[in-house]
Amino acid sequence: MTRRRKLPSEPVELLVTALTHEGRGLATLNGKKVFVFGALPGETVLARYTRRSGKYDEADVVDVLEASPDRVTPQCEYFTRCGGCSLQHLEANKQILHKQDAVLNLLQHAIGQDTFEVLPPITGPIFHYRHKARLGIRYVTKKEKLLIGFRERDGRYIMDMDHCHVLAKEFGLQLRTLADLFMSLSIYREIAQIEIAVADYPAMIIRHLSPFSDADITQLKTFAAQENFHIYLQSGGPDTIIRLWPTSGEERLRYHLSQHNVTLQFHPSDFTQINPAVNEKMVSQAISLLDLKAEDEVIDLFCGLGNFTLPMARHCKQVVGVEGSEMMVSRGNENAQINHIDNVAFYAANLEEPPVEAQWYKYRYNKVLLDPPRSGAANMISALVQWKPTHIVYVSCHPATMARDAANLVQAGYKLAKVGVMDMFPHTQHVETMGLFIHA
Repeated sequence: MTRRRKLPSEPVELLVTALTHEGRGLATLNGKKVFVFGALPGETVLARYTRRSGKYDEADVVDVLEASPDRVTPQCEYFTRCGGCSLQHLEANKQILHKQDAVLNLLQHAIGQDTFEVLPPITGPIFHYRHKARLGIRYVTKKEKLLIGFRERDGRYIMDMDHCHVLAKEFGLQLRTLADLFMSLSIYREIAQIEIAVADYPAMIIRHLSPFSDADITQLKTFAAQENFHIYLQSGGPDTIIRLWPTSGEERLRYHLSQHNVTLQFHPSDFTQINPAVNEKMVSQAISLLDLKAEDEVIDLFCGLGNFTLPMARHCKQVVGVEGSEMMVSRGNENAQINHIDNVAFYAANLEEPPVEAQWYKYRYNKVLLDPPRSGAANMISALVQWKPTHIVYVSCHPATMARDAANLVQAGYKLAKVGVMDMFPHTQHVETMGLFIHA
């Protein structure tokens, strides 16, 4: 059994020299790296150890002795404990520049090229931007209180919070109201989680471990009607989700991409981008980078419900969207129909490996859009280059896998022409990236 190292009781003084990808300050003490939450490059801080290991230590800032000019006062009172944000102490413009530097360094190292054009960062609101999230719920006996929110930084407990500055206002300003609502129900100890979605209406899916009473159902419906909420219940896996309110009409929310005259419908449990302002700018930039013409035939890999597919179809001859989920393919076809777009086709396929027998795969596309999950698109790179597209736009939510895939594209005869970051998740370490690859 490994014994835990005893932590020093007194804070130590540290000079912070860098900021890691995770948003922690980096210092060195007696030749050993120390990762310091709440510290910025150039600062001298007092920090208390939170963890020690053989290779590195971890600490939290206790006091800032010499502050960086980029330091700001976090707007959220829960910042030092909540795991929802990691960078609120860094000025917002500096946050995105830090993320941009990290992405560029990764790409330059991976492809051995530094001659690409760096696009201006895409930004949007820095607070109340998050329109999709999952929040934990737990009744704490010692506090005699029901908690609802993100987990604490160590991941063990749910934050005791009354509001959240990054969640859309419909939820971020109503956490205590929701907690009081759930506390008033007979099974308040058996409510585990809510999944929220905000579009034309706010919606929440309540994950519950025991059945609600009739009185509970009446109370939830009354709240939903008063607050104009959509409420769904989930007693088990995804297939157990049922709508509670409203009692009629389509089980859909809607968001609009006004620049492209496209409306997209989705179920609250569907994947959609969390930041609508940044998403609209992202779609427009992708279309601009692809330089779409009336004769172009485009394939959109990992297309989801058509977030890129349908706007692109407004600008070219044909778009094929391919997605792993049959449900998302159904949603894509539904969205094509309501937008009266008939030059698209959606297909379901496992994109972890090239579906060489599929008819759509055998066709040749002159332009490609990739928007893979965090695991990237490694197994599709060698496949898509057989189409010999002139333009490939790669949208990434994980810089490391994008750098890996970029190296494979360069090896296949493409060069990175333009790249830029998108601040989809302000105040967190997460960053979205978009790159244009053209045939060398």
